[in-house]
Amino acid sequence: MLRLMPVGDSMTIGSAGEHTWRYRLWQHLRTTYGGPFAIVGPRETLYDRATGTADSYAYADPDFPRAHLAGWGEGWLHMAPLIREAVRDHRADLLLVSLGLIDLGFYTNATQTAANVREFVTEARRGNPRVRLVLLPVIPNIRVDTDPDFATEVTSFNELLAKAAADLDEPRSPILLASTPPSYDYNLDTYDGTHPNANGEHKLAASFAEAMHQAWGWGEPYAYG
Repeated sequence: MLRLMPVGDSMTIGSAGEHTWRYRLWQHLRTTYGGPFAIVGPRETLYDRATGTADSYAYADPDFPRAHLAGWGEGWLHMAPLIREAVRDHRADLLLVSLGLIDLGFYTNATQTAANVREFVTEARRGNPRVRLVLLPVIPNIRVDTDPDFATEVTSFNELLAKAAADLDEPRSPILLASTPPSYDYNLDTYDGTHPNANGEHKLAASFAEAMHQAWGWGEPYAYG
């Protein structure tokens, strides 16, 4: 059985009342993957904006495997120390990772963030030497309109992420760099300039689905709309 773990920040954990891209991908895979799979991880909740804590189970549709390793305001910096234990304890075969926006926005520059990517991969492999990874580049948010230095860091980091994925890729533990959704527009696909609305959720799920399908023949092309 394939065991997938979504890893991410606020765009992955989602907030109360949302479906999340995790749900959209699960819907896609359950009809296209063609084999048994499970969504795994140490957390299940959504972020509750009213309380400022990640303690909500108020999914738009709660009837799906809600496990993940994602956190509001968490990035590569925060997940690298956690990933070995999470992979080991939940026997993850595949990590679907969307991180970096928080790091670049508040904690580390592009070079430092890329170093944390490499540490994350090292620690994940200590949990499972054969773990596969699909990494999503940072999708710019509305901040790039008013902060050119931040926009430069996002571009620089995505270049370093591609290099890290190529450098660290190995046959027994392959790494895929997913494509940024080509039509993603933070003015149309988010509800606040950062966090995905329903359209954005589908587009993020599609990026992961397309990477797995094109590289490994898993599932089928993602269809929505």
